[in-house]
Amino acid sequence: MVARKFVVHHGGSAFDLDYDTDDGFEVLKFQLFSLTSVPPDQQKILGADDNRAVSDESDLESISDKLRLVSIDEEETSKEMDKSAGDFAISDEELARKLQAEEDALMMQQFVTSENREQVEQRIRPYVSQVLMYEDPHRQEAARKTVPVDKLEEKAMVALAREGNLKPAKDEFDHAFLLQLLFWFKQSFRWVNAPPCDSCNNETINQGMGVANHSESLYGASRVELYRCKTCSNVTRFPRYNDPLKLVETRKGRCGEWANCFTLYCRAFGYESRLVLDFTDHVWTECFSPYLRRWMHLDPCEGIYDNPLLYEKGWGKKLDYVIALARDGVYDVIKRYTRKWHEVLSRRVITTEPALASIITDVTREQRKNFNSEMLLKLSERDKSEAEELERNLFSKDDASISLPGRQSGDKQWRISRSEFGSDEHCSLSSSSCPVRKCVDEHVTKIYNAFSPIIHQLVEQGSDKSTAKELVEFFKRTLVSLRNSPFKTRRTAVNAVSTSSLFSKMLPSFGQLFDALSLKSELGVNGAISISLASDPVKTSLALPVVFHALDDLIVNLNSCDKMNKETISWPLVKLNRICSGFVLASGEELPFGIATSAFDGTRMSKWEEPNGATGCWIIYKVIDNRMHELVAYELMSANDAPERDPMDWILEGSGDGGSSWDILDKRTSEKFDKRYQRKTYEVISRSFLANTFRFRFQAVRDAKSTSRFQIGSIDLYMKTDGVPSTK
Repeated sequence: MVARKFVVHHGGSAFDLDYDTDDGFEVLKFQLFSLTSVPPDQQKILGADDNRAVSDESDLESISDKLRLVSIDEEETSKEMDKSAGDFAISDEELARKLQAEEDALMMQQFVTSENREQVEQRIRPYVSQVLMYEDPHRQEAARKTVPVDKLEEKAMVALAREGNLKPAKDEFDHAFLLQLLFWFKQSFRWVNAPPCDSCNNETINQGMGVANHSESLYGASRVELYRCKTCSNVTRFPRYNDPLKLVETRKGRCGEWANCFTLYCRAFGYESRLVLDFTDHVWTECFSPYLRRWMHLDPCEGIYDNPLLYEKGWGKKLDYVIALARDGVYDVIKRYTRKWHEVLSRRVITTEPALASIITDVTREQRKNFNSEMLLKLSERDKSEAEELERNLFSKDDASISLPGRQSGDKQWRISRSEFGSDEHCSLSSSSCPVRKCVDEHVTKIYNAFSPIIHQLVEQGSDKSTAKELVEFFKRTLVSLRNSPFKTRRTAVNAVSTSSLFSKMLPSFGQLFDALSLKSELGVNGAISISLASDPVKTSLALPVVFHALDDLIVNLNSCDKMNKETISWPLVKLNRICSGFVLASGEELPFGIATSAFDGTRMSKWEEPNGATGCWIIYKVIDNRMHELVAYELMSANDAPERDPMDWILEGSGDGGSSWDILDKRTSEKFDKRYQRKTYEVISRSFLANTFRFRFQAVRDAKSTSRFQIGSIDLYMKTDGVPSTK
């Protein structure tokens, strides 16, 4: 650890900054954000003496103590990233080395290959016919009918809302929907190692290959695997169907079936899509994203997207040919999937590069022969743009902060035998260099606050614990009915007969909670109560999971009460003044479902997971408007599984200057969560300290010997406000 003192010049002002080099470059940018209000993604940091750019590869212990911060225009930054791959450009020396290696590999290729067009065409042409099936309206309609479109649209909108985007553009929504389609497909399609016995459902063992019968051949099953039951000796057939229409029905297979079927789904929803054939025996999908303005890799078997180095870096595959096929042509896209081009070239020995290019050109010309001139021009421009992008990618640096997993689909021994298992240490996609994320959690605080008038009225009218529980459970059932209706038109009605008389009487006290949920209630002349959307349906979708889990916690806390009285109107039934609306930064995170903001979203469905945090990790929450708060308590909730990853020792710190300096607010050791989703409340030891930034330094998990990971279900911070009951 080296403590540095920097003087940072920005906008005519000079800022003093204390910095610990062990904290990493992202923390430095976060501290500069606190001082200057320049978001981390718009910062360009330069040495004031030599004007040299400071990056995550700079030696932060030896750079000048005088820095200059420049704010980059967001639009220009985006264009620059598209043009030059931003911070990932390699040095001139490295580029020269790679170009020389490529030249040597091409020279060597001339001696070990022949112009074997026939073998290449035999591999490619069957797929040319297959991808045309994706254009069939009947197949597309059959695929769409199996998709819960309303649910996926809701999930896509909620995912965008969690990033603060409640009014996405069409390209943004289409991109988000495609990702939800991928996640849904991953959960709904089944991987087959050996099929269960179709007679008794017990395990089977492979008995070789059989001949396809007529019904199997109708759907392109040229191969049929045979499996004998270990229990009843019945033989189960496993046809390897090639027609995606049949796969929509069977919903099972291996990578060939997965990618074949998923590509149909992508086309069914209008995405420009390709089936990608890896000659080393894997298949996946590419879709063109107007939002990203480029082709995006999607692997349905793994549920991973936009990580094309997954196979070379994660699985450890020795790639040679990667060919993408679509209705409009055939494309050699290997350069998207490698950073070891000269090594790949040495393995491309089926035919020469000019011969391969000629084959691809000929097949593509055949596929485009009936296209009009306007479409041909559009495709020509897109082809040129993609070729330039692939060249840029090839000579760009790897993102060392991203850990790519080995193959997860398929039996473990099968993966090992194929040398695709990767490292045991990396079984999931993760990042050790998190961006600063905006935390959209104001709705969580509003929901927590909204229980106060309900509890107050229950106490004032002398309700007992049993009556309070009955009311809460009735309200929860009502919300379940609302949740089960279409999200854009959510509505439910409680008729006069089934309406709890207490609920009707207390309806005004639920007004604040309805507001927090973006709902409204109307009392009809016949005593029925109608509950419907009050504004943007996405706000309700965002809030519903939070209120369900808050209601569950409320029921648990009611059970723990001795009786309902004025003392009840305090912690933990009433949780007021939760701090919200901040920026979050962490030492690492799981992608895409274990990101740092998941710790503050108020639901049990998510968690922050740090893949390398068992022996130490941290997370920072900075109040968005720099307002100062006195922290009086905080609440931690254990996550859904793996108790060995629970926090055991930690230090909570506060900063009054946005993270430049820290004071210890609380310290805990040997803490233990006894069950999943358990909430534990801690009062802050050091009171009267005003802070706008808070940092947890988690120092140990429950069992670091059995895991490298840390996880936490949720973190809630509570501030002091005059006149509000304390946590006691």
